[in-house]
Amino acid sequence: MHPAMMIALGTLTGVAASFTGLGGGFIMVPLLIFLGFAAQKAVGTSFMAILIISTSALFAHGKLNHVDYRLGIFLGIGGILGAQIGARLVEYVSTATFNKIFAIILVALAARMFFQK
Repeated sequence: MHPAMMIALGTLTGVAASFTGLGGGFIMVPLLIFLGFAAQKAVGTSFMAILIISTSALFAHGKLNHVDYRLGIFLGIGGILGAQIGARLVEYVSTATFNKIFAIILVALAARMFFQK
């Protein structure tokens, strides 16, 4: 893929992630899988991009006083443990199974958001 196209996709992911707070992985991982990456490589590559995007979004939201740093730190500490477990678990899941699990999560999230008052 051409670097300009990757930057454009990263820009769209950054806008979506910063706007929704969902984390760009919900956008980046399906996109990378669509482009032919194995699920495990898509997840790992997404985290590299999200690290950069999240850092930038944190600074932007921090300037707007939209960050509860204390809560974020506690969630992050738990996330460190969860990330280590999840990275090891994804090794045992085929790309086809991963796609199905990921699709179910996305559909459930979308339905919840759609029907929420």
